[in-house]
Amino acid sequence: MAENFHLKNMRHLFTLIFFTASLSFLHAQDHQLRPLADTIGFAHTAVQMDSIIKRLARMFPETKTSSKENMKVIISPHDDYTYVSNLYPLALSKIKAPIVILIGVAHKARTMGIENKMIFDSYTHWRGPYREVTVSPIREDIIAQLPKGSFEINDSLQKVEHSVEAIVPFLQYYNPQVQIVSILAPAMSYERMDTLSTYLATSLQKAAVKNKLQWGKDIVIVISNDAVHYGDEGWNGRNFARYGADSAGYLKACEFEKKLMRECLEENMDKEKVRQFTKYTVKEENFRKYQWTWCGRYSIPFGLLTAIHWQKVISSSPLKGTLLGYSNSMRTTHVKVDDLGMGVTAPFNIRHWVGYAVLEYSDNK
Repeated sequence: MAENFHLKNMRHLFTLIFFTASLSFLHAQDHQLRPLADTIGFAHTAVQMDSIIKRLARMFPETKTSSKENMKVIISPHDDYTYVSNLYPLALSKIKAPIVILIGVAHKARTMGIENKMIFDSYTHWRGPYREVTVSPIREDIIAQLPKGSFEINDSLQKVEHSVEAIVPFLQYYNPQVQIVSILAPAMSYERMDTLSTYLATSLQKAAVKNKLQWGKDIVIVISNDAVHYGDEGWNGRNFARYGADSAGYLKACEFEKKLMRECLEENMDKEKVRQFTKYTVKEENFRKYQWTWCGRYSIPFGLLTAIHWQKVISSSPLKGTLLGYSNSMRTTHVKVDDLGMGVTAPFNIRHWVGYAVLEYSDNK
């Protein structure tokens, strides 16, 4: 009897172990964590993030953030933290919405043969410096409303893209419970962006209504972008120095940056302004090629067109764009990061520099 009792207990034990292992396997299948693409330019630990925030606060005590509580769209840089410096908190510190729709650049899309569609991921979580960041369940509601052929779920592209990854740590610092949805915008013509952004705006509105969410309060759109990539060195053999790679060319390039933002991204927004931005940044005869080297030449127009279409559904007033700040890797005061195990992913000098723009969009009241 004692032996049979012992065997019976052993069978129960093995059954429990198998059941527990099965649950762990199922959880692993459901829990898909996006890996990090850049551990050099961006913070990926709590110590790094806390240190950077403290240093920026000491270096820039006068830094002002938006006074508008219900901004609907933010354009944020995504370059190395040391270069972008205080423009990150300028862009992201006021975002308290529980859900952030991140419109990212798709730097590697061309090498993968991807264009003319918006790119989602299937990850359930992204890595954050403090804890994992949850992907909002609203993503599935958005995708469910999109026409076939307008989007693709592609983890291979999403996991190597740094333009969204750069923003996530700041979002989590300022709102520990933030949830995200990442959508990448590869190469597209203006007409294709206009069409796809209409689909996305409609899906976002339906998802918001279904989940009783308000744009500007519960949902914010963040568009990832770095402004001009300028110079004649270090760009894989390409010359991006339209005005020359010297001090005179630098000043002319900065003036053109101001003109582009003033004409295309500020004040009351409409589709013609976005179209003009595309004309400035993309060659009309071939949408795959630069005209003026903003890496956000697709993410910005796609994101802004989405916002313009969504705004028309819910309001009679246009969105108003406000320039909060502009700088570049030559001009910013760099925050020290090398003692934190971080560094830079590219040089900065008169022959190789990058611009950074921060803009916000809210109701024009």
